[in-house]
Parts: sequence; structure tokens; C-alpha cells
Amino acid sequence: MVSAAKEILERLAGDSLPDWHLVESALRRKTLASGECLFLVGVAHPVVYFVKSGVIKMVYETYDGDAWVKAFAAEGRFFASIAGLSPGGVTSFSAVAACSASVESLPYHLLDQLGDKHPQWQRALRKGFELYGFRKEARERDLLTLSAEERYQRFIEEYPHIAERVTDRDIAGYVRVTPVALSRIKARIKLRQMDDRLDI
Repeated sequence: MVSAAKEILERLAGDSLPDWHLVESALRRKTLASGECLFLVGVAHPVVYFVKSGVIKMVYETYDGDAWVKAFAAEGRFFASIAGLSPGGVTSFSAVAACSASVESLPYHLLDQLGDKHPQWQRALRKGFELYGFRKEARERDLLTLSAEERYQRFIEEYPHIAERVTDRDIAGYVRVTPVALSRIKARIKLRQMDDRLDI
């Protein structure tokens, strides 16, 4: 069975990775049902995850019980709570299966040790953190500069493979609107599309 972690990390490194046998023995695989929690917010969890199949949602919960989706990770993606990777750190969000999913995990301390030892591993880690930074900046830009409808349209255009597998409630949580507001946005878009077809 091809390891999702190996594929992702070698893609980041742009090369094969030495001492993979050390990683293979530490690799853990887990299958989750839709709605099953992978880890909770506020726990010590210095672990990096690699998605083999399905979709994982990263969720922030507010004081009044709302759940906002920080990001989704589908096949070929990796994720971790950066706050939980440092010694003594704890996770800043929860991770939940948005649909049935299969993931692999590795302890971050092992990846860090290999990065100190091999330039290929160092490059994989550097590229991974760069990707995380790029995605975070793009997400912040969208939240601060786009309307809710624009955020929804961008999500549908950029992640159709995710949109078709998650619930409207999860999409609303990602767009940062209520499910009712998302329903109205979808109705407006559908109405405009109908008008455009009539004008042709």
C-alpha cells in the first residue's frame, strides 16, 4: 500500500527521503466515520496528519456554541495545529471528519529530528511551512476583502471536489455565514444564472 505521507513529503522535498524506515515504523493509520473527531481543541497533540482519502475539517468553536470551519483538507493534503507542535503547546482547533476519511499521522518530533539530519527532510519541512503560510494568508485575505457571496463562489470554484462531499452547514461555516444566509446566497446565484440563460 502506497503511503500518503511518503507521497506528500517526497513531493515537498522534490526528492526521495533518507531513513524512511524510521518513519514507517512510527506511521499510524486511522479510518474515521463522518462526524468522528480526530482531535479536540486545547490538547497536547504534536502530530502531523496526511489525508489518504475523504475530507477533514478544522473547526474553531465560539463561546456561544457556533462552529466556524478554518479549513478543509482532502486527499493529498497535510495539516497540523501549529500551536500544538511546540513543546508544551496545545491545539488551537478541533479536527473532524467531514465525510468518511482515512488519514496517516507522524509525530512532529521525528520529522524535526530528520530535518536536522538530512537536507531533503529540511527542505520538505520548509516547503510544508511555506505552504501553510501561503494558504493562511490567502484565507485571511478572502475573509477580509471578499463578500460572503464572493467567498462562497471562490470556494465552489477552487474546491469543487470538496464542496460536493461536505454538508451545506460545513460550507456555511467555512464561508462564515449562517446556513440560512448561505441558502439565500445560493438562491440569488441560481436566479442570476437563470436570468443570464434567458438573455442569451
